[in-house]
Amino acid sequence: MTAQDEADRDRYYMRMALREAARGRGSTRPNPMVGCVIVRDGKVVGSGFHVRAGEDHAEVVALRAAGPLARGAEVFVNLEPCSHFGRTPPCSQALIDAGVRRVVAGMIDPNPRVSGRGLAQLNASGIETTVGVLEEEARRLNEGFVRHVSDGRPFITLKLAVSLDGRIATRTGDSRWITGDAARRDVHRLRAQSDVVLVGTRTLRADNPRLTARDGETLLPHQPVRAAIDARLGLPDHCGLLDTEPSPVLLFCGPEAPRERIHVLRQKGVDVVVLPADDQGQLVLTELIAELARRDLQTLLVEGGGGLGGALLDLDLVDRVLLYQAPLLIGGAEAVPAIGGMGAATIASALRARTVRRETLGEDVRIEFDLH
Repeated sequence: MTAQDEADRDRYYMRMALREAARGRGSTRPNPMVGCVIVRDGKVVGSGFHVRAGEDHAEVVALRAAGPLARGAEVFVNLEPCSHFGRTPPCSQALIDAGVRRVVAGMIDPNPRVSGRGLAQLNASGIETTVGVLEEEARRLNEGFVRHVSDGRPFITLKLAVSLDGRIATRTGDSRWITGDAARRDVHRLRAQSDVVLVGTRTLRADNPRLTARDGETLLPHQPVRAAIDARLGLPDHCGLLDTEPSPVLLFCGPEAPRERIHVLRQKGVDVVVLPADDQGQLVLTELIAELARRDLQTLLVEGGGGLGGALLDLDLVDRVLLYQAPLLIGGAEAVPAIGGMGAATIASALRARTVRRETLGEDVRIEFDLH
């Protein structure tokens, strides 16, 4: 087998491991999604994925499936095997005890408790290791976990539905619907893949969103925490967000919010968090992001409005922008722009995309670009 053949083979089985890992989407937090495939004599003899925190890791599930066939086999796993005792024993030791010949990892675990130690332990036991196979795909799968562990905050995606001239609503505030059915279905899929969805006060009042992940009117299996900013808690009682049955509701208010209103909402099951405000009375967004991190919420989808998105961009906290652009022109100096905030003072200081991906959804175009 040539070196190129072996590299192609490694990528083939790593893709299988990544698909296994993705089966745990929505249930593993605060742990990462991990999948494992065990191969012996060119055949898959065991596979598995991590289902949820506190349960067996992917390597242990796959080893159990392989049984004695794991001895002398190759192991493909999208994240470096852990080397420490947490809720479960270390996977590196389980692989050593099983007598595997080689371990191929998609990426090093960014968790400081691991961060190369798992592979080092395997090497010290005579097991051959390879790391970095389909690393970009492995990082993207667990981008929330990586950002959370590395920087102590969630991975933040800003979603915008805009016209060709960059508007998210008309001068009267009308915004339903700028994009078509296919784009809106895609947004519901994104909600189902996110830990928390956040909107600002204007969007909360103007659109009365439920922020649930749905297929038509059917709730999808995984529902995000639904969050909104309402500094004075002036939202009406009939607000769709206040229905706490589909998933938890998190409301961020300021120090001037009425104590009685906070008590009433908490009695209804709404989680109300009081945040400090700046000199202009705006909630301190860095404190909001820190609160989400303290709750182990690792992926944040921001759905509006332009003021909230602009403020997060001004703070350089947005990792990815998803722009759903519809083939229509709204026009008007008073129409609502997609992004508010201070913005860039010069073209040289404007935020530039690191990577760009485009996809057609019906009549709309989905443009995805990473800022970090």
